Amino acid sequence: MIDNARPRRLSVLGSTGSIGVNTLDVIEQLGGRDAFEVMALTGNGNLDLLAEQARRTGAKLAVTADESQYMALKDLLSGSGIDVAAGTSGLDEAADMDAGWVMAAIVGTAGLPPTLKAAARGADIALANKECLVSAGHLFVDAVKNGGGRLIPVDSEHSAIFQCLEQDQRHALERIVLTASGGPFRTHSRVQMANVTVQTARTHPNWSMGLKISVGSASMFNKALEMIEAKHLFDVRPDQIEVVVHPQSIIHSMVGYTDGSVIAQLGVPDMRTAIGYALTYPKRPALNVDRLDFAKLARLDFEAPDETRFPAIRLARTALERGGLQGAILNAAEETAFNAFVEDKIRFLDMADVVETVMDAMIEGVPADTIDDVFTADREARRKAAEVIAAREAVAHRS
Repeated sequence: MIDNARPRRLSVLGSTGSIGVNTLDVIEQLGGRDAFEVMALTGNGNLDLLAEQARRTGAKLAVTADESQYMALKDLLSGSGIDVAAGTSGLDEAADMDAGWVMAAIVGTAGLPPTLKAAARGADIALANKECLVSAGHLFVDAVKNGGGRLIPVDSEHSAIFQCLEQDQRHALERIVLTASGGPFRTHSRVQMANVTVQTARTHPNWSMGLKISVGSASMFNKALEMIEAKHLFDVRPDQIEVVVHPQSIIHSMVGYTDGSVIAQLGVPDMRTAIGYALTYPKRPALNVDRLDFAKLARLDFEAPDETRFPAIRLARTALERGGLQGAILNAAEETAFNAFVEDKIRFLDMADVVETVMDAMIEGVPADTIDDVFTADREARRKAAEVIAAREAVAHRS
């Protein structure tokens, strides 16, 4: 339990996903209602879980992103005294609630507007949504700074770097090293990967995650997005960002300094560690998670990522080098390609091809000056990606 004079107010945007569920578990471990006042919870499809979470935590507001499910959620929470909202306006209302700490865990670009709103009013942002930085970059960082809150990463890799990065040694920072598990297809050839299914792509060897993140791990697009995030989070040059495949997922990431020292953060794969650190920063909480037993660690392996089998890493470097709106374009095209893969419209390896085609068609060197610029690029990239996918489907049907 943490020591607060009064319960700390917080909200969880995306409470029904894996990050949200683990966040509420950490909150329970650290004192529950005695230590925290949950202002708002938001979810999308799992209304039963959202309603159960709202009742259990005593949330002031529960929001479903699906407007058509407003009455269904209202019925589930009837008699509870919990306010209900839905759709974009509901997410905005959740972001505006008087919470000093906000978990930003809505997957995809849908999480950008409410997270920006929470940042602008000065909330501390525990960031699990990749798209805020990948698509909006300096605009999002500036919103946090101007609002007066703190930006604390929750992805295990960025949390590790955050913990290893000595602020009084920034002048000596040489490189950051993001570790990647390699996913379920780390040892597969491109021939083997050509016909993998959604079911095999969603099965991660080390982590239990949602479908989008699991497939992103299998394709290494998650790591591509993390590379772009890292540039904005830690204000480093693209050439200072390295990726190394570490299949055991014990070392979560590392920071290298100019004296040759490398500081790493290690732990058993469990998202609750990074969530707890973000929730209680700068203090460390006492969490009921497994401890690392060094005597039982048989080995720690490392290898360079194969950018032929996993071109997402190369595409991230291209986006970083081009700058401007290429991050938003990569992200929008990847989301569109992911949906097409899940709907069996394209194959697993086609996702990277779709993204690269759209990026090359939208080479943009002008920086994103406003959030409207980001959304314009996002819409156009999705449109072009859909055209590329439709053309591939037509060819496949003819053959």
